[in-house]
Amino acid sequence: MFTHIMAPVDLHHVDTLDRALKVTADAAKHYGAKVTFVSATNNEPSDVAHSPEEFVAKLSEFAKAQAEKGGFDAEAHAMVLHDSRADLDNALLDAVKELDADLVIMASHDPNFADHFWSSNGGAVARHSHASVMLVRGR
Repeated sequence: MFTHIMAPVDLHHVDTLDRALKVTADAAKHYGAKVTFVSATNNEPSDVAHSPEEFVAKLSEFAKAQAEKGGFDAEAHAMVLHDSRADLDNALLDAVKELDADLVIMASHDPNFADHFWSSNGGAVARHSHASVMLVRGR
């Protein structure tokens, strides 16, 4: 049913992704699907990486570790954005098309008051992508 899963991850908050990563691994194994872990960074140094090149390497290591742990095929797709917060929704939508992903599995927070004014990244992907989207709450 699904052949390519795109799994957006925030390397700044890997500790909050456990449930979404388990769902991704389960789906990949169940469908025999490839997983592409997608993440975004800016050109400026951050607490994750000092350069975009280092970020690409860390995301690749993350994808490899998840694949080995979960028993599925995975790769990494890093996006270097001018403003990773403002540009993220469109970059994720572009990545779905570019990767030809047919399922997106991503962590999402519980809805709150601010969601009435600003949509979540997951909500934006679900509204504007032709791929199926599964939002996984952290509980």
